[in-house]
Amino acid sequence: MCGAGESVVAGAGPVGRPGERATVRLRDGEAAEEPPRYAPEWLRLREPADAAARAQGLLHPLRIRLANLPGHSGAFAVHDLGCGTGSMGRWLAPRLDGPQHWVLHDRDPYLLHFAAVGSPRSAADGSTVTVETRRGDVARLTPDALAGASLVTASALLDVLTRDEVGTLVDACAGAGCPALLTLSVAGRVDLTPADPLDAEIAEAFNAHQRRGGLLGPDAVTVACEAFAARGAAVRVHPSPWRLGPEESALTEQWLRGWVGAAVEQRPELRDRAERYLRDRLDACAAGELRVVVHHSDLLALPRPTGGAS
Repeated sequence: MCGAGESVVAGAGPVGRPGERATVRLRDGEAAEEPPRYAPEWLRLREPADAAARAQGLLHPLRIRLANLPGHSGAFAVHDLGCGTGSMGRWLAPRLDGPQHWVLHDRDPYLLHFAAVGSPRSAADGSTVTVETRRGDVARLTPDALAGASLVTASALLDVLTRDEVGTLVDACAGAGCPALLTLSVAGRVDLTPADPLDAEIAEAFNAHQRRGGLLGPDAVTVACEAFAARGAAVRVHPSPWRLGPEESALTEQWLRGWVGAAVEQRPELRDRAERYLRDRLDACAAGELRVVVHHSDLLALPRPTGGAS
């Protein structure tokens, strides 16, 4: 399902060595040919809002930790889990000093190709950035998936995992002894201006949809914080909200359709009222009269220092 021949996309990174084992696997019962979960058009549309939202305040402690990694030599190995089209690398690599080697993980080879082709080639200080790709579902990391990692990153990932899958991810990070920067997890709160009486009901139904099938949704950051802390890591959480106004109307429109659609899928009895609500909200968006704050959280987990690192 995810053998050595599929673990790297040809032309987008180094080819897997003979006998090399895949480091991620698909969820039980999922086919490798299952349609991709995220359209690249949506990921491109949200990339500027993601970049503006990510918590800059977490970069300083991350830089300090990377500069003091015990035994570090050569390029930093950065594993980007669920990389999509590679927006995290485009945002973070140019903000870190030193040579970097990014390992991009995703289940969709189409997205992996875009991520590899669009990856930055230089760090903040001009050092070289290289990239390779690994295909598979990051929901289930094998124990050696992050061997040698200097940093683990992910964006909009935690909330689509279960409690067990977050535990597996945290175990892998703890085993590697490396920091983890996990950004843009949904916080379960949305502020729309002007307000509407149906806002809260739609938000509640959407949050329930996010938790379907044991997924963590808005509870993900709390669960991840507890899991990292239980393994001795220091955890920092900063808000990272989208702030959408008239300049982001295309993103706001698509987000509204998905937000209301998920709420109706969760609670079909909302359909008639939700259709009118969505129509009114889209009209306000087109007129430049709607502003939306979609709350997210960024998490930085720093493992207990060893060897005198600070």
